[in-house]
Amino acid sequence: MSEWFGKEIFKLGFGLMRLPKNADGSIDVAQTSQMVDRFLAAGGTYFDTAYIYDYGKSEQATKLALVDRHPRDKFTLCTKLNAAVAANEAEAKQQFHTSLERTGAGYFDYYLLHSLQRNNIQKYDDFKIWDFVKDRRDEGLIKHWGFSFHADPEFLDELLTKHPDTEFVQLQINYADWENPGVQARACYEVARKHGKSIVVMEPVKGGTLAKPHPAVQEVLKAADPNASCASWAIRYAASMEGIMTVLSGMSDLAQMDDNLSYMKNFKPLNSAEQETIKKAQKALEKDKSIPCTACHYCTEGCPAQIPIPDIFAVKNDEVKSPSWDHGQGRYAIATQGKGKASACVECGQCEGACPQHLEIIKLLKDCAGME
Repeated sequence: MSEWFGKEIFKLGFGLMRLPKNADGSIDVAQTSQMVDRFLAAGGTYFDTAYIYDYGKSEQATKLALVDRHPRDKFTLCTKLNAAVAANEAEAKQQFHTSLERTGAGYFDYYLLHSLQRNNIQKYDDFKIWDFVKDRRDEGLIKHWGFSFHADPEFLDELLTKHPDTEFVQLQINYADWENPGVQARACYEVARKHGKSIVVMEPVKGGTLAKPHPAVQEVLKAADPNASCASWAIRYAASMEGIMTVLSGMSDLAQMDDNLSYMKNFKPLNSAEQETIKKAQKALEKDKSIPCTACHYCTEGCPAQIPIPDIFAVKNDEVKSPSWDHGQGRYAIATQGKGKASACVECGQCEGACPQHLEIIKLLKDCAGME
């Protein structure tokens, strides 16, 4: 397929999930505004947020940093409806109107059913969200619609067969997960393209882990190009594929924005030699024994013990990469201060059902409890 919807879009998208924070934990709107300005000046247009990102604060920051400061026809905005967190149909549908109010955008250029999986699809069906979104499109409040996806390729094939009018899909694609059996990025990509669907890429840097990957991977990448950032390899890898509308990067500061724009402003797909470098990096990744958590925090929503799961996993991963004298106990204490410890897990399974990476969180927390 040589043509696809959204082919003309700037190949770097601004993901608004991991925005810079102030010391008090609030979003740094001033720095976010600078990042927005640099992104637009470089030719970027695609901004991505969601109803649940940072408990709604992402959409609010989007209004302050983007919508209130730039003409509406100079950018496109995507947000998402997450029926899984709604108690009933009315509550689920209200998310759309709340997002419109929070962002002040007037309409959404792109709108997604959020994080579809086998364990939450029933709510989207029972609450009639598919028809609801298409009705909003017919009213002109949505220009294009689709869904983001975190499940197996067979289920993706089933959904696209059942909903052939889906305009695009958002998939997790990166070189670490290309053949990862828990994500199956390659197979999902191939299913989407088989159905002729355009793709927005999420997690190209896998929650930042491919920006600073295992030392063995860094060695491979730096040997090939000492001046290129590790993140650049990951983002260009995803952007080089056919059918990609844009690649979302959840940039958290101006330095990350500047780095991404340095190679995406005049994007060039990976050449054959660079593709071979990626294959070597994938091989080197076999040495990485860290927990493949992307710190999306979906697992913490509704945790009865209020365990900061991604923060605990981050401490564990740091300990794996660089063991400390106290075996991580100091950093663990800071990460869990005022919150639930790993040993407080009641094994309800809520976190595992929400995890886009399909991690065995209960088992992993038991291992992390050794740092207490």
